Amino acid sequence: MKDNIPILCYKNEMDIRYHTDVLVVGGGPAGIAAGLAAARQGASVRLVEAHSCFGGMGTAGMVPAFMQFTDGVNFLADGIGREILENLRKADGTVPPDGMGIRAETLKRVYDELIMEAQIPFTFHTQVVDVTTQEGHVKEAICAGKTGLFAIRAKVFVDCTGDGDLANLSGAYCEKGDEEGQMMPGTLCSLWAGIDWKQVQKSGLGAGNKRIEQALKDGVFTLEDRHLPGMWRVGNGLGGGNIGHTFDLDGTDEESLSRAYLWGRKSMREYEQYYKNYLKGFEKMELVATGSLLGGRETRRILGDYILSIDDFRRLSVFGDEIGRYSYPVDIHIAKPDKESYERFHKEFTTLRLGKGESYGIPYRILTPKGQKNLLVAGRCVSTDRNLQASIRVMPGCYITGQAAGVAAAMTVEKATDTRNIDIRDLQRRLKAMGAYLPNFNKS
Repeated sequence: MKDNIPILCYKNEMDIRYHTDVLVVGGGPAGIAAGLAAARQGASVRLVEAHSCFGGMGTAGMVPAFMQFTDGVNFLADGIGREILENLRKADGTVPPDGMGIRAETLKRVYDELIMEAQIPFTFHTQVVDVTTQEGHVKEAICAGKTGLFAIRAKVFVDCTGDGDLANLSGAYCEKGDEEGQMMPGTLCSLWAGIDWKQVQKSGLGAGNKRIEQALKDGVFTLEDRHLPGMWRVGNGLGGGNIGHTFDLDGTDEESLSRAYLWGRKSMREYEQYYKNYLKGFEKMELVATGSLLGGRETRRILGDYILSIDDFRRLSVFGDEIGRYSYPVDIHIAKPDKESYERFHKEFTTLRLGKGESYGIPYRILTPKGQKNLLVAGRCVSTDRNLQASIRVMPGCYITGQAAGVAAAMTVEKATDTRNIDIRDLQRRLKAMGAYLPNFNKS
C-alpha cells in the first residue's frame, strides 16, 4: 500500500518490435527537426507520436501563429526551421502569404511530406509508457499502441515530448514551475469562421483585449482574466483564437488536463460573446473547432549539464558549445486571473525583451540530461530556468534545439560513444552545413 492506494505488481512479455540507431519520441516541431537532422546525417531513425498527426501545438493544438524566426536582422531558426517555413509558404500555408498565421491542415501535410521524403519510419497513436535502463543508458522504450505493448531498442534516444516524459521515465532530474511548483496556465486554442478582417483592421480595436475592462464590468467573464493574446487571421474569414486560460494546470497529470479541456470548451461561449458584442468585425463569427490538444506552455524542465538562465538572456551570452541563438521575449503567462497578475505579466513582457539584431546563445549542454549517457532532450523541456524557458519554448526555438539534438544523436551513433564525448566543433560544422545560424562558430 502507498498512501492508501493498493499496489499492483504486473509482469508481461513483449516483442522488441523495432531496432534503430535513433529513436525520436514526439513528433512536434522539435521532433520533426530532430528526426530529419539525424536521418540526413545517415542514422537510421524511428519516430513515434502519441497523437494523430505531426506538429503538436501548431497543428493538433491549433496555435494560430508562429512566433519570431528572426531577431529582426538574422534568421535564427535557420536550416530545417527555414525549410519548414518556406515549404509552408509555398503550399499557401501562412496568412498572409508572407506572414506568420498558420493554416494548420497545410502544416500537417508539410510535416507529412518531409518525413515521408526522408523515409523515416513512424507511427501515430504510439505513446512511450516506460523505459528499461542500464548504468545510465536507456536500452528500450516501452510503447503502448493499438496493438498493445511493445518495445523499441535504440542506440540513442531523443525526448521531444515537450513534457520531458521519456527523460522523466529514465530517471533524469527535472523541475516544474516556480518555487511553489505552480506552472503557467494552458490555452485551448480554437478556430472561428465568419470574421470580417477588413472591418477588424478598420476599427482599430484589433483582435485583443482593448475592451476587456468593460466586458469584465458587464459580467461577461467568469474569471477576471485580462490577458488575451488574441485572434490571428488564418484564412479569408477565419481566425485562430489563442484566447482564454486554463488555470491551476499540471500538464503532466491526466486529471488536471481533463478539467482543463472541460473549462476550455466551456469558456468559448464567453469569448464568443465578448468578440461579437465588443469588437468590430466579429459580429457574425461562429466557432468551428477547438484544439484536440491543449496548448501547454510549461511542464518539466530537465536538468542538464548547463542551465540556461535569464542572466544569459540579458547578457546575450556566447558559448563555446553553441548550437544556435534565439531572441523571443520572456513570456510567462499570468498565474492567477486578477489585475495584479496581469500587470506583472505586462511589465515582464514589455521589458524582458531584446533589441533588434540581439540574441542569446544556446549551448549544447542544455540538451544533455545529467546522469544520462545516450539521451538528449529538445524543445520545451530543455535545461533552462523558468524565465528562459518562457522564451525558448515556442516553435522556432524548438526547431533550433531539435535540429541540434538530431545531428548530435547521429554523431553519437557514428562515433560509438556517449552524448558528451562527441566533437563539438564537428557538431557545429555539421549544423553550419545544414544552414544553422552560428555566427560565433569561427570565433570559438
